[in-house]
Amino acid sequence: MPDTIHVAVRALVEYVFRTGSIDYGFRTAASLTEGTKAHQRVQKQYAELDQKELYLSAEVAHDDLLFVIDGRCDGLLAADDGVTVDEIKSTSGDLALITAESYPVHWAQANCYAYMYAKEHGTRRMRVQLTYVQVDTGEQKQFMRETTYEELQAFVLDVVRQYSPFAKLMQRHQLARNASIAELTFPFDAFREGQRKLIGAVYKTIEAGTSLFAQAPTGVGKTISTTFPTVKAMERGLLHRLFYLTAKTITRTAAEEAFSLMQAKGLRMHVVTITAKDKVCFQAETRCTREACDYADGYYDRVNEGLLDLLSNETLMTRQVIERYARKHRLCPFEFSLDAAYAADAVICDYNYVFDPRVSLKRQLAEQKKHTVLLIDEAHNLVDRTRDMFSAELLKSQFLALQREFKGVNRDLYEAAKAVNDYFIALRKQSTVGQSVQTQLPHKLVELAEAFAASATLELASGALAHDHAMLLDTYFAALSFGRIAQLYDQRYVTLIDASKSEVRVRLFCIDPSQLLRQIGKGYRSHIYFSATLSPRDYYMDMLGADQDDYTVAIPSPFARDQLEVSILPLSTRYRDRERTKEPLVALLRELTQTRPGNYLFFFPSYEYMHSVYEAFAEEARGVRTIVQQMNMPEEERERFLAEFTADNEQAFAGFAVMGGIFSEGIDLVGDRLTGVVVVGVGLPQIGLEREIIKDHFNASGKKGYVYAYVYPGMNKVLQAGGRLIRSEHDRGLLVLVDDRYLQAQYQRLLPDEWKHYTVLQPQTPPGEGL
Repeated sequence: MPDTIHVAVRALVEYVFRTGSIDYGFRTAASLTEGTKAHQRVQKQYAELDQKELYLSAEVAHDDLLFVIDGRCDGLLAADDGVTVDEIKSTSGDLALITAESYPVHWAQANCYAYMYAKEHGTRRMRVQLTYVQVDTGEQKQFMRETTYEELQAFVLDVVRQYSPFAKLMQRHQLARNASIAELTFPFDAFREGQRKLIGAVYKTIEAGTSLFAQAPTGVGKTISTTFPTVKAMERGLLHRLFYLTAKTITRTAAEEAFSLMQAKGLRMHVVTITAKDKVCFQAETRCTREACDYADGYYDRVNEGLLDLLSNETLMTRQVIERYARKHRLCPFEFSLDAAYAADAVICDYNYVFDPRVSLKRQLAEQKKHTVLLIDEAHNLVDRTRDMFSAELLKSQFLALQREFKGVNRDLYEAAKAVNDYFIALRKQSTVGQSVQTQLPHKLVELAEAFAASATLELASGALAHDHAMLLDTYFAALSFGRIAQLYDQRYVTLIDASKSEVRVRLFCIDPSQLLRQIGKGYRSHIYFSATLSPRDYYMDMLGADQDDYTVAIPSPFARDQLEVSILPLSTRYRDRERTKEPLVALLRELTQTRPGNYLFFFPSYEYMHSVYEAFAEEARGVRTIVQQMNMPEEERERFLAEFTADNEQAFAGFAVMGGIFSEGIDLVGDRLTGVVVVGVGLPQIGLEREIIKDHFNASGKKGYVYAYVYPGMNKVLQAGGRLIRSEHDRGLLVLVDDRYLQAQYQRLLPDEWKHYTVLQPQTPPGEGL
């Protein structure tokens, strides 16, 4: 019996027929939602006997392999003189620019469906039709060809022949992968306390096909405890792929290290890390057109050879590995990582590649999702991240600038930009200066934005992007995003209007992302949400769209109680009291660094508060070296900041940082690199319009609005900042919580068990006494 290779029609023809260059800056393909609507619009015109979304499959033998090809045909049109396969494609571009020869890959897809139908029904002749639909106007353009069964058979055999080397490579890899997983043992000599429990919970969740919300403190080894059981589940065929989703680069590194440990134990898996385009781009300026970039020019003519080379020789495909092969084959490293990801067993990437409707990996098919698990690291970050993903905004200034730029140059684009700008002018006249809230979608602005996007499409498609088109491109994407988010608008949204003399901003703001997360996550076998600070679990389960059947697990801290000394200084850090309590706070920090020299991180709720305390501290902080976090620090400066925390510092050293910032989570300062942490305040977000809207929304829903909007997000920042201190079984340290609210029941309940054995300090008490 020949070995069987299952492949979807789309994956097959895209591999063989992709040609040409990347034009990442502008594409005329419609969004998934728009494409679905365009398909339905055409299918409604079908006759009574016509069929739509018809499942077809066929077996094709080639070179000791049996290829099982399948897919859903958009339309099968019946007529007295024969049958026509209809392949529908949607575009936001100009149909006049599309010819019968524009997209060979579309003909290939239609030919495969025609072959499958003809083979199953013994049909000798078939008609193949491409129907292109303009999503904004509904205009259609069709091309038709007539072909014989013999011609279709020869075509499909040739396609399979070209795909065969890749199929054989993937088959060999899958056999080696499965054999290696069967032999794989846990990569450490012993399990840490709580690890077996977490590993078992992850495996059972995948087995049941549900989701898991896991709170696992620092030191449990969350990354290996989630990846290892997920990999082992592949052995039983429960899944074929996993995504390890993170919010920060440093947690991606932890995932790579976990797979490297398993690889050292014999694991053979294709693991790809996707790095942000701006970070990985080889060019000084990221402009993804064939004119501007040699790596984009002819990319699709070279990518298959590059993939075969990469996948034949590598398993752990980090940024450095991707870059090396991209240079070798003259390929855009970002697009290359995406193409490699579709062929990989595991993908390490940011949340947005799965959850963001604007940038998610679109070529994932429903069948693949059923065999895919999402491992969502630092899942507490996902609530606010998805609020941003599901929100969109437009600015008046952009449209005014484009109105001026295209006056006398492009009348349609000028008029479209002017119409949006005029809307903003009228809005400013209607609104009082400042911020206001509406509970209705601004339908007129959505229509104007979509009309602008249609005009911008024609301008951008007319030729290469020039330097002065950068604003047009940015505004085009903003308009597209606004239109797409508008389709999601419901009672969980509001419209924010921010008007001043110089600017008007309209934002479609997602208050509650839970329902959208639930919809986008549908189809995946399991979601594993995990974090050291996924507390309270009921809140995160609510906000992340949990179902009734989902599991929860809480792992206790593996560290001994005496490793961490905790004290509370009950000063008020409320905004109105900060000046009054600054002197005793500064006294605490000075006493701490003088009586217990070492390396410290002092966390504050805002930059303003941090700088105010720092200035007072620095006036008399004799013998203490300091470093202060700056806003928008580039990566090199962040690394220099962390590098200052050395184990052999001979004098006291203090880093001033902001809660919720880049140094309050995801960093490891092990051993003597960090002696103590002081967390000033309870981390509450600043009172603002968006937070007040969240509060009011959840109050109206019968939930604790203030707690949802302020307390839970704030305390999560506190837990993350305090969690920097004890990172291994050898660490010891001092944690000081500065705020009188830490003694209130509402906040006490949110403290981890290992923090509840604290000493209450008085402002005049030197820290460290009695601890």
